[in-house]
Amino acid sequence: MLSSDNLATCERCHQPIRWTITAHGNRQAVDPEPHAEGNTAVYTDGAGTTRSRRITVEYPLLAYEWCAMPHAATCAAPRPRRRTRPGRRRPVIRHQDWRRT
Repeated sequence: MLSSDNLATCERCHQPIRWTITAHGNRQAVDPEPHAEGNTAVYTDGAGTTRSRRITVEYPLLAYEWCAMPHAATCAAPRPRRRTRPGRRRPVIRHQDWRRT
């Protein structure tokens, strides 16, 4: 089930990670070993692609999946949060500005 073929290394904390493809087609890094408190179901499809999805009450963990933790939650050196640039804020439009004169 778990092979070391598709392991990579996190560029920030240099820990091993496993890249998956989400249900929406995005890439997501998860920790390579199963984690009991994880919220991500990981499985390998018929083509050999490692896929992931969120575990919810409506869609619990299935028999062919294993529970993983997203690496963003456990990374020792996470990316800094994005801030908006001071000059790029959206203008506030008041109700009276919408009226035609």
